[in-house]
Amino acid sequence: MLRTILIFGLAAGLIVTLPMDLTLARGESGSASASMLFGYTMMLLALSLIFVGVKRYRDRALGGVIRFVPALLMGLGISVVAGIVYTLGWEITLAATHYSFADSYAQAMVHAAEAKGGSPAAIARAVKEGADFKAQYANPLYRLPMTFIEIFPVGVLISLIAAALLRNSRFLPAVKAV
Repeated sequence: MLRTILIFGLAAGLIVTLPMDLTLARGESGSASASMLFGYTMMLLALSLIFVGVKRYRDRALGGVIRFVPALLMGLGISVVAGIVYTLGWEITLAATHYSFADSYAQAMVHAAEAKGGSPAAIARAVKEGADFKAQYANPLYRLPMTFIEIFPVGVLISLIAAALLRNSRFLPAVKAV
């Protein structure tokens, strides 16, 4: 089981990390909403390997039957490995871009307040929030868990769905070799 968790977790982590890292390292950035949509779409695509990994383990190692809790734990294991790979990938990207993300994000907060036609007080509040964010984000004890939490809840959701579906041995039954 551990081998399957590691293989599928590493694959999922790399699938979500590499496109994001390459895009950011080349300096390509669109709107914040487009970036979030792309990021979470990649997470869903990559974490669909949870379903594949649990099904493969169910069919090959367990003869086509798995209970809910073992399937859930396996999915969570894949999610943890994928989250660690994602977090390490983000740290590499931050280092490659000289940690410019926090500055860009803080500037975007100020620009958003200005675009809304905010009062001078609202803009000053956005400037302060941006500065506070930059100070917090410089601390790895804040940044690492925040990065991990971006992907892990998606993995939990997919793990729950996969465990609920795959506990039924009639759902996508194992194909017997002829």
